[in-house]
Amino acid sequence: MSDAAVESLILPDPEDQKLITLARTTLARNGSSQGASVRDNDGRVYAAARVELEHLTLSAVSVAVAMAVSSGATGLEAAAVAGTPPSEQDFDVLRDLSGSSVGVWSVDSAGKILEVSQL
Repeated sequence: MSDAAVESLILPDPEDQKLITLARTTLARNGSSQGASVRDNDGRVYAAARVELEHLTLSAVSVAVAMAVSSGATGLEAAAVAGTPPSEQDFDVLRDLSGSSVGVWSVDSAGKILEVSQL
């Protein structure tokens, strides 16, 4: 099956498309290698870029989840990652806060869907 055929079978709903757009715009705005956004159980959305300082390195997923937790989130509905695909550690971080059946969209900088995972 062609990439176009596979992608047409896996189209995000409008709310997940917003997550993808936020992850992509964060990636582009900051010139980072990774952008991520997460939606908590209350529908609040958090977007973040990878942090690379001399003494601190965090993936965009880790930053977005930390923002959600520090704002009182108790679970996630979905996540999107643009640029560098999520690592196993990113998936572990998402599982730490995941609700039931959390979809994780991985896209390139142009928004092409690379992978869809279910936690």
